[in-house]
Amino acid sequence: MIDARAIIDPSAKLGSNVEIGPWTIIGPDVEIGDDSWVGPHVVVKGPTTIGRNNKIYQFSTIGEDTPAVAYHGEATTLEIGDNNIFREGVTVHRGMTQDRGKTRVGSDGLFMAYVHIGHDCNVGDHVIMANNASVSGHCFVGDHANFGGYAGVPQFRYIGAHTHIVGMSLILKDVPAYLTVGGNPASAVGMNVEGMRRRGYDKDLISELREAYKVVYRQGLTVDEACTKLLSEHSNCQQIKLFVDSIRQSEVGIIRPRSERP
Repeated sequence: MIDARAIIDPSAKLGSNVEIGPWTIIGPDVEIGDDSWVGPHVVVKGPTTIGRNNKIYQFSTIGEDTPAVAYHGEATTLEIGDNNIFREGVTVHRGMTQDRGKTRVGSDGLFMAYVHIGHDCNVGDHVIMANNASVSGHCFVGDHANFGGYAGVPQFRYIGAHTHIVGMSLILKDVPAYLTVGGNPASAVGMNVEGMRRRGYDKDLISELREAYKVVYRQGLTVDEACTKLLSEHSNCQQIKLFVDSIRQSEVGIIRPRSERP
């Protein structure tokens, strides 16, 4: 299952039933979990740990050094969970010591052709990134976030869980959980109702979250006032709490509807 034309460093650790294609290079300090498939012409550099049942397609580079000018060759890490698919030409960079020193990608993700995940990103579970979508260094991406093709996110941005980023969008502010955003620069266009339906949210919960959006964006309240109001009126709703927490953690400000721009 290891092609004779592959180059595997002696220190690399491969689990059972791992398949490595021709002309692929697996470097030192790389661990690949059971039942994973690595296609031809892939480069995996360490220190990198990859979980079980991952698929990595041709011309992808996983665990490469970051090109950031502040990086000077430190042995930073990349950690990848289970059941991910990395399609053609995906790049995922390790961290740098000026931050956590670790890039993390969760489990059950789909990263389509030429997606880029920058250094020190923390990407959650069940994330989908369509062709050429990119997140720069130091970004957080929550579970079930969905990126359209060519969407771009600069450094130090927060993309909340269950969000939908429309294709070709440029994200300049933090995106609270459950939002749909789109445009260049991107604006908030409402809640990600279709995503909620696909994950089995009932009509009442979807209605609560849509009302929460109105409290934040349409009632003329400050962010603190809106968050306090939502928590006081929905104290037992974990989804509302997630929405509020994703707003309160923002350091660069949350994305706004287009009509609210100066």
